[in-house]
Amino acid sequence: MSEELQELQEHAEHARENPSVAPVSLTMAVLAVLVAVVSLAGHRAHTEEVVNQAKASDQWAYYQAKNIREHEDQLFADLSSAVASKDSGAMDKFRDKYAQEAERYKHEKGEIQDAAKELEREVTLEEKRADRYDLAEVFLEIGLVITSITLLSGRRIFWYLGIVFGVAGVVVAVTGLMIH
Repeated sequence: MSEELQELQEHAEHARENPSVAPVSLTMAVLAVLVAVVSLAGHRAHTEEVVNQAKASDQWAYYQAKNIREHEDQLFADLSSAVASKDSGAMDKFRDKYAQEAERYKHEKGEIQDAAKELEREVTLEEKRADRYDLAEVFLEIGLVITSITLLSGRRIFWYLGIVFGVAGVVVAVTGLMIH
């Protein structure tokens, strides 16, 4: 980033010597700022994607733990039906307790699964948003480079082409903002 700022400073000094390149230098400065903003937005979107993925993984692990407990409790309930006991009332109570626990875990799993799926949807959303910001950054960088060719060649076509790429980058970045 400091190299870009140093390069912009050199272009500004060159623009003082030749006022006809001032608009080109200003365009480059604007593109450089846009690159920085879109790059930051992209980094934040990627970070949010990773955080949501970790939350979704945690939620699925919680779901799996409830699933294991449900199976264990169902196994105890089923096993208690097959075991002979001197106190059938106590065994019935034991069996009912574990059957109820298994049923409770079964219901809790559904809520946990729904939460995990919602987090996965958020991961997908952030991934799409981050991809848009990355693409926007590419367009803006290309626009910045092509615009700088104007200073080297003196041909205005590169300035116009750089502006076109810059506008494309802004449009792509705005579409990233609109993803919900």
